[in-house]
Amino acid sequence: MNYLILITVIIAAGLSQGLLLPVLSILLEQKGVSSSLNGLNAAALYIGSFGMTLIAERVLGAIGFKKLIAAGLTLVLVSLLLFPVLPGIKAWFVLRLLVGIGDSAINYAAQLWVLLMTPAQNRGRNLSIYGMSYGLGFSLGPVGISLLRFGQATPFLVLATLFLMALLLTLIKLPESRPETSESREGQARRFGRSYSLAWYALIPALLYGYMEASLNSNFPIYGLRIGYSADQIAALLPFAGIGGLVLQLPLGMWSDRFGRKKVLMLAGIGGGLSFTLLPLAGDHFMFSLVLLAFAGGFVGSFFSLGLAYAADILPRNLLPAANVVASFHFSAGSILGPALGGLLLELSSGGGVFGLMGLLFILFGLLGLLFSPRSQI
Repeated sequence: MNYLILITVIIAAGLSQGLLLPVLSILLEQKGVSSSLNGLNAAALYIGSFGMTLIAERVLGAIGFKKLIAAGLTLVLVSLLLFPVLPGIKAWFVLRLLVGIGDSAINYAAQLWVLLMTPAQNRGRNLSIYGMSYGLGFSLGPVGISLLRFGQATPFLVLATLFLMALLLTLIKLPESRPETSESREGQARRFGRSYSLAWYALIPALLYGYMEASLNSNFPIYGLRIGYSADQIAALLPFAGIGGLVLQLPLGMWSDRFGRKKVLMLAGIGGGLSFTLLPLAGDHFMFSLVLLAFAGGFVGSFFSLGLAYAADILPRNLLPAANVVASFHFSAGSILGPALGGLLLELSSGGGVFGLMGLLFILFGLLGLLFSPRSQI
């Protein structure tokens, strides 16, 4: 039961990011805000997430899993209600910071709880379902663009209602639970260092996934509008990156169990990178863009969960909380960089450079696997 509630909560977190990024990007573009400033504003969500990551372990140890998840849900809920009330780029920057803090609290607590409660033999399956749940929410989020026809406040109010339901479910059904007593700060620093030294390749996917997810959902709407797509077409296209990830999430997880996670990560990185690189060639051809987005999302949509599962394979159990912090840290850093760098590339070029760079990064990651070999650690 606890696992199902955590899945519900993480779907809500995915929805918030999948909806807010494109909806706010479109609204700011229509207001005449430059693409670079638009991208920088989108990065605020992940700046908040990044900041929360730095203190998440200590806060979780102080208040426990349930209270941290409930606090995150409450913070996002209040922020969603304020977006229509405070329609300005400065206010939206602050509100995005708060949403980032809330989403990071939800993700960190739920992700670590799932990781610690799952037996080793079910880790790949449960993490795949967890990743699919977030991907489901994230892929459904852009559908909220279509709600703009009923008024600019509608997407925010609908999402706030869903968060209220998730909050009530958390408060009523989830038990109080706390992680094991954390180690000293010096011990934490050593654990982070050991996590990097033993599993650096397995921790990079979180960085790339955050970069891809945030850049795609904040920059593609602007790119799409500029090459001739309507807002409804963009709303129809964007979910296919998430749908591709949902379709291939379990197969990739099963193949990684059978053939090895590093091999699957390498092939998925190269395949996804090639798909992103080809995307500018599709121009305003709807079906071509749809297919490429589905393939790209299918290949790299499971990067976060596959990378975390690979890290869990490599690392001793006592380093898993540290690896979870590092993965969240990487995800936030990539998510901050994605919209900001993508917005700058949109301003300096026709927009194809956003996806060319994204594709190159994934291809380089795939090739980098040739240099990584897990080593045993006593």
